[in-house]
Amino acid sequence: MTEMSEGDEVGEVGEVSELAGLEARARASVRPVADEGLVVCDNLVRVYRTDEVEVQALQGLDLVIGDGECVALVGASGSGKSTLLSILSGLDLPTAGRAKVAGHDLLAMGRRERLGYRRRTVGFVWQQTGRNLLPYLTALENVALPMKYARVPHRSRRERAAELLDVLGVAYCRDRRPAELSGGEQQRVAVAVATANSPRVLLADEPTGELDTASGADVFAALRRANEELGATVLVVTHDPLVSDQVRRTVRIRDGRTSTETLREQGGEGAEFTVLDRVGRLQLPTEYVERYGLRGRVRLTAEPGHVGVWPDAPESPGSPERER
Repeated sequence: MTEMSEGDEVGEVGEVSELAGLEARARASVRPVADEGLVVCDNLVRVYRTDEVEVQALQGLDLVIGDGECVALVGASGSGKSTLLSILSGLDLPTAGRAKVAGHDLLAMGRRERLGYRRRTVGFVWQQTGRNLLPYLTALENVALPMKYARVPHRSRRERAAELLDVLGVAYCRDRRPAELSGGEQQRVAVAVATANSPRVLLADEPTGELDTASGADVFAALRRANEELGATVLVVTHDPLVSDQVRRTVRIRDGRTSTETLREQGGEGAEFTVLDRVGRLQLPTEYVERYGLRGRVRLTAEPGHVGVWPDAPESPGSPERER
């Protein structure tokens, strides 16, 4: 075997180092940059399989929610809204992608961490009032119950429960059982239950869906107080325009991906934006697709200050002529 000289050895080490650097840069160029946020979903996928069918509920969803935001999530039935909430609440696991909430990696959590996560980091309000409260406990006892599992002392539990009911406008219900409450009162007590352990994130799945307009407004006011006065970041799934029109940010999901966002200034009109994901994908609004006959392949052209999207047909009205 030929002996390697010192110069040869240094040269080889340098080449290996350079190769490793190139490889690292190549990997970094395709790796999505981690956005800072309390809730971060990156290329999130959830597939449900049975012996007969496969359903892709989430198909590469991206979403970032900052600490302290109050966000409405809207979309047609089957678009993936409730699946996303189930994953963020720790009740379901994604098939692929990345999901982090308040520093918790939802794909990597073990059973014990997941249990603690559901007790302390997130709170949840269901649409069905009967799922939120135990029928044999009073409103005060329902709110105090989650604190028992977090090992809060008995006296502190009752004081905290009473304070929450007062903040959310249902202090007069403290000694009533759910059957003695209206639907709106039940949901406001449910918000108190969900915020009992001071969660970082409050998730609500159609909380006003079974209520009349006035009761729905009261429940949303309770969610807003939980956000502004109790410090919870709120993500609410809703079909109620009363709710979606009163938050500063509304995210629309279509076919398992975020498609558009509406941003509103306080007291002003909203501006709608199409969401461009990390790898450059976007969903064109259906009305544009139909109006301009966009099907299958489309052509992109670099225009001054914007990108043009054209049907793959040279004779289409207004489309640029192909070079022959």
